[in-house]
Amino acid sequence: MKNIKLFIAQVLGVVTALALFTACENDDHVPEFTLKAASEDVAFQNEFLADYLLSDETPDNIAERFVWNEVDFGVPTEVSYQLEGSISENFDADGAYQFDSGTLTTLNASVTVGQLLTMAEGLGLDDDPATTDDQGNPNNTGTVYFKVTAFAGSGEGVDAVTTESQVAALTITVVEKSADTGGGIQISSWGIVGSGYNDWGAFEDAPFYTTDTDGVLVAYVNLIDGEIKFRENNEWNNDFGDTDADGTLDAGGDNIVVTAGDYKITMNLNDNTYTMEEYSWGVVGSGYNDWGNLGPDAKFFYDYTTDTFKVGVKLIDGEIKFRMNNEWVNDFGDSGADGTLDAGGDNLVVTAGYYLITLDFNAGTYTMEEAELLGVVGSGYNDWGNAGGDFMLTEVNPGVWVGENVELIDGEIKFRVNEAWDSDYGDTGADGTLDPGGDNIAVTAGTYLIKLDLSEGGSSAYSLNAR
Repeated sequence: MKNIKLFIAQVLGVVTALALFTACENDDHVPEFTLKAASEDVAFQNEFLADYLLSDETPDNIAERFVWNEVDFGVPTEVSYQLEGSISENFDADGAYQFDSGTLTTLNASVTVGQLLTMAEGLGLDDDPATTDDQGNPNNTGTVYFKVTAFAGSGEGVDAVTTESQVAALTITVVEKSADTGGGIQISSWGIVGSGYNDWGAFEDAPFYTTDTDGVLVAYVNLIDGEIKFRENNEWNNDFGDTDADGTLDAGGDNIVVTAGDYKITMNLNDNTYTMEEYSWGVVGSGYNDWGNLGPDAKFFYDYTTDTFKVGVKLIDGEIKFRMNNEWVNDFGDSGADGTLDAGGDNLVVTAGYYLITLDFNAGTYTMEEAELLGVVGSGYNDWGNAGGDFMLTEVNPGVWVGENVELIDGEIKFRVNEAWDSDYGDTGADGTLDPGGDNIAVTAGTYLIKLDLSEGGSSAYSLNAR
């Protein structure tokens, strides 16, 4: 037995020695890897917007998510990336106005509205409509630059190998404050899109407006049966739905089912919630629609430049009041005939004519003034005036006129002032531009949202958007 144990010990000693010798020998042969040029250059994979609208109401929103391809340097080590932004094409600007993502292992990185606003500050851009550049142009648009670099490991040292993307030049525009409201209300970068409004982008989204509370936006919109979502800059880079139908904004969430009607939609980007409520104000009375027996009330439209509600309306001799949602739950009259809105107050006596009526709920007042109102006339609407009055449009902002749910038939139309031919507009070149006394505009049957732009310095453009 002792001889057997001794033999086993000797064998184990030999095996151990061989193992130690082999390990020491292998230690002298460390694998070597050589960095080589990337198999392909790093490049941005996302499409960029023509213009990035920046509002200080939404600094935390994602302005752009940069995406790039994976790069292989031929070594078994992690490849890292760095996204950089600058107000200088050479990326040598003041560091305060540079963007640096730091070292990333992902193939994407987001840049917020606030970060682009910081770069806009470095370019000297602002939201004041009174300021201009050296050529007298608005001082709110500029260009910023972004690039992404790929590298193995730390990317440092004399043997470092990197690859850089081409520089992407992005146009940024700081949304100017409204001069008429002293900067109080402005059009935000957010809007409403969907089959319930514009057939998922067949025409521009319905805008949200800023409010007195940062991050809280409001929209006044007429919807049809369908679905909607909320998106930024009329693009799908950043959108909200509601996956659980619980009033919570979910990034990329489910569509929101809606029924036809007028709504006030409030979106709170501070806690990612939203509310929708039926909301419209209208003119009712013997002076307009026989107290509702001859059709819906004349609807008021929101004017963000004055934070008021306006309607262009043709009245007849009689009396009127203003009521909410075509119902008698909430209405205003004027008991003292002093221009003050009185809840449930006396009827307002009116004489026949064309009027612009403005409701100012902030001041608790209203105004009525005779006005020159544009209306729709033609074989495509009212047999050139022989089958009823023109469809009256409302001047919601200076020079900007709108009409909702205009029922047209196959034919032709024009726009004229106060149902007379002293002043009218058509389109001689069929190019979408209004021409005084121009040719008739051919239309096909449908329900339309109509918009005209006759503002000073405007394009004289018009749009007929079927819904």
